[in-house]
Amino acid sequence: MKFKTFAFFVTPSLLMMLVFIAFPLISVFVQSFYLTQPAFETVEVETCSPGFLEQTCVTEMKSRPVLDADGKVVTTTRFVGLQSYERVLKLDETWAAVTSASWQALMAIDFWKALRFTLTFTLITLPFVVGLGLAVALLIDFAAKSIKGPVIFISLLPYIITPVIGALSVNWLFRGDGILTAAMEWMSGRDIAMFAQGWTIELMMMLYRVWHIAPFAGIIFYAGLQSLNSDSLESAMIDGANRWQRLIYVVLPHLKPLVIFVTMIHLMDAYRVFEEVVGFSSQGHVISLQWLTYDLLTPDDAGNRAVSRASASAMLTMIGIALLLVPLVRNTWRDHKRGA
Repeated sequence: MKFKTFAFFVTPSLLMMLVFIAFPLISVFVQSFYLTQPAFETVEVETCSPGFLEQTCVTEMKSRPVLDADGKVVTTTRFVGLQSYERVLKLDETWAAVTSASWQALMAIDFWKALRFTLTFTLITLPFVVGLGLAVALLIDFAAKSIKGPVIFISLLPYIITPVIGALSVNWLFRGDGILTAAMEWMSGRDIAMFAQGWTIELMMMLYRVWHIAPFAGIIFYAGLQSLNSDSLESAMIDGANRWQRLIYVVLPHLKPLVIFVTMIHLMDAYRVFEEVVGFSSQGHVISLQWLTYDLLTPDDAGNRAVSRASASAMLTMIGIALLLVPLVRNTWRDHKRGA
């Protein structure tokens, strides 16, 4: 392929990546080192009690934001280095919790509480997404041609549903006197409150994520099965291999690149879990790193947002994703070098 032709196809994608990925990421990185705060001034305010003959006036000093000529709050920006990261990580409290071996004290810090759930959510759902996705792919592959279309459509329904809508639907099924909660109470003969404890909320969030994402993995694996050499399967059958052995020694090695691809996509997506936290209203028990960033960006009563700390939290989230992807990328690079 000529360089001009290659550049013609690649340049638009590179420009879009620079505008919508690289530049925003650099901006967030820079903002994490700067602190923007409103400027305040101390003024003398006189407050008088109602009345005419016996009116009492009190003078006191109060702080108020400085306004410019347009009536907007004046802000000041200064370089703070790693202070925002330290405030997010709360290193002093973290060190005290670690030295005292207090898990409760460590989980009282928002960042470590969010990191614990994010890692748990990501790593526990991963094998179930891959395993259930493979099962869906095999189910579609073994289905008769006359019903293969409807099977694909039905298996894709959980993935088609908008994540927030799906999470809210599951929330309503288990919330209070929801249908599933009522059914479990009827079968067990006791009251059940699925949202009263953190671990039950986490379990429902993980079940929902597996149910929602597994169809995506299933379609990817099904596409990979279409390129499987039938001669390899026939040779294995002639050698006396059963279904399980053919799956382990023929099908899975063929699907290994797709398994790595699905794993990488799931790690990047699950580590940024946010919809489930909102849909299940779990902020009182369970928070994620992505939700922590969103919470820092939420304006307080005075309308101020912790942009610097939110940027630091976002960068720490990106670092976590990169660390999770390193083993997979290294494995892919090794396979590529062997193939070359």
